[in-house]
Amino acid sequence: MSNSLFAPLKAEGLTTLKIRYDFRSDKFRFFAAKEWDPDLDFSKYNKTFCVDGIFTDSAVYRNTAEVLAIFREYGLSDYFSEVQDLVRAGKHFGIDCYYYDKFDVKFMMHEHSRKLGLLNKSHSIMAGGIRRHFPEEEERDVIIDGLNLGRGMSFKNVAGNLAFGGCKATVTMEALDVENLEIMGFLAFALDSCRDMTGPDMNFPTEMSDVMIREGYSMQFTGGPGAKTGETGKPTAYGIYLTMKQAVKFREGTDSLAGKTVALAGLGAVGWHMGEHLLSENVKLYVTDINKKTAVDFIARHSGKDVTAIDAGEFLTADVDILCPCATGGIIHEEIIPRIKAKYIWGSANNQLRASSQEEEIRLAKLLAAKDILFQAEWWHNTAGVICGAEEYLYDGTPETLNKKIEETMPLNTWNNLTKAKELGITPTECCYKTCEDKIYG
Repeated sequence: MSNSLFAPLKAEGLTTLKIRYDFRSDKFRFFAAKEWDPDLDFSKYNKTFCVDGIFTDSAVYRNTAEVLAIFREYGLSDYFSEVQDLVRAGKHFGIDCYYYDKFDVKFMMHEHSRKLGLLNKSHSIMAGGIRRHFPEEEERDVIIDGLNLGRGMSFKNVAGNLAFGGCKATVTMEALDVENLEIMGFLAFALDSCRDMTGPDMNFPTEMSDVMIREGYSMQFTGGPGAKTGETGKPTAYGIYLTMKQAVKFREGTDSLAGKTVALAGLGAVGWHMGEHLLSENVKLYVTDINKKTAVDFIARHSGKDVTAIDAGEFLTADVDILCPCATGGIIHEEIIPRIKAKYIWGSANNQLRASSQEEEIRLAKLLAAKDILFQAEWWHNTAGVICGAEEYLYDGTPETLNKKIEETMPLNTWNNLTKAKELGITPTECCYKTCEDKIYG
């Protein structure tokens, strides 16, 4: 049997698995259940039944000892222990799994912390995006990705002054058809069960949020094209741009980027807008994207500007002033750091350091600092997306109110963090973690 948390669920006709961890006592609790019948029509979610409704007359519940026995029976004890170790390493609250057998949809909510979201006045107690993974991906890699991103969201919410805990939803499935209301209803049900405020992330269309709201499935989805504050890519890029200027000002005494050389990886929802901000200051820009046509289109749309396409493999070792990663994470590792020529690494990509724990991130951050590369954990300045979601979710805001909050919050946060790190003689990454830890773990 393949290494998967969902394999024994499918074999036993179960729908739900919850892993809970208390980092203070180092104790785990497990819960598995059959909570709905196979023929439950999720397109009727919040129409004929709600999140805490009755979905079956033959419910099944399994406690901690019984869950461990199930994983032993299917030869998955070692894998289940490995997942527990991953949860323990990041001091995570746990993982919630919901399996929709009809369409083979595997939903996981990677919950890092609920603390900041408790005792608030909204349904959601956590905030974190929802992203899709492909069925052929190794589940362990999906879990590591989700846990890292969920942990980053706890800290990102502190940086954004938001009263939410941190989490990340990952869904392993084929490409989403937003007209398939059974799947849409299921995703809304799973998300609402976890009390997360989310926005579509990698491999999910942003139209997903508009459909969720229009069909009455969930009000916890944000960032759709129909939202007054719009999709999150544009404000995210604006926040990265403003904080990059602060980083340059901290080191050089001026926030002007004119004359700088910048390599930008990823011309998607964030990177395209980031490139436009950079070109507004007449930098020499090198761009790369997994889709080479996208880079060609970007250059064509900005004729007259100094833009050159490079191969993805050239990005990290490009002879430039600033590296701006705006695509996938996990690209900066011990072997590549000695070959980096840039003096700044400043972008929107999540988890840019190839690490599965805070301690490993700090170790890599110290290696960057030893090379005189200015870098801080990206979640400290990549907060405008979740600020955008909260502005829509909590305040029914506008682009004007959103930009004002970004301008008031993010540049000052970066300036203060860089200044404090210098005073303490530690890396900016250590400093922003230090700022947040008491609020999250205290």
